[in-house]
Amino acid sequence: MLDVIKNKQGEKIDYTFHYGSQKNRYLLIVGHGVTGDKDHSLVAGLSENVANEGMSVLRFSFSGNGESEGRFQESTISKGIDDLYAILTTATKQGWRPIYAGYDMGSAIGVLTASIDSRIQLLISLAGIVKTQVFSQAEFGVVSPNNAYMRGDPKCPLSHEFVDDMKQINSVLPRASSVEIPWLLVHGTADEIVPITDSHSLILNFENSRELIEIDGADHLFSGGAINILSESVIDWLGRKLQAN
Repeated sequence: MLDVIKNKQGEKIDYTFHYGSQKNRYLLIVGHGVTGDKDHSLVAGLSENVANEGMSVLRFSFSGNGESEGRFQESTISKGIDDLYAILTTATKQGWRPIYAGYDMGSAIGVLTASIDSRIQLLISLAGIVKTQVFSQAEFGVVSPNNAYMRGDPKCPLSHEFVDDMKQINSVLPRASSVEIPWLLVHGTADEIVPITDSHSLILNFENSRELIEIDGADHLFSGGAINILSESVIDWLGRKLQAN
């Protein structure tokens, strides 16, 4: 069992730990997307499937989301990097070898973290956001921050902090070139929120170290049986990469 995890602001990060094999010291850390939390169906489903194959998994809610402490209005990509840093610090101190999988905004957080933090040994992006400003404008550009809710959820007020952070980052693509570890990308061909071309842009000229799996007909949520296909793809890739090590 890991300890209580707090980010640099002193906010407690809520997480669920799935035990795998005691002999396997790799730890899959799974981060969610915009307006989500650790209990999102994709995050929970993937975590359970991977743990059933013998790898321990930690799924968590970014600060301000779910049961994690903090204000949702301050839940940005930049603050999410701080949250992930705190988890990596706790995990590595206990001898775990971290692998990170991020969905949607959680993917952008993973890319930016992996570009500067060598503790992440393998990286997985699930329907990952690349063009952050474009995404923000497409999803929330018609509403005014602090006067509207994300996707109509009163627990998720749109804030200037979120919009400004997405604009400042603009795109994770420039920093992605610094990611040299093996990287799996999974994207649905029918994703209506994050276009699959975002993932295409990340593998261009990196075919030797990055792999893109396209799930035919899958939407952004990987609805229906697509979550099982996604899980099988991730488990197969992890098996191949870890066996190669």
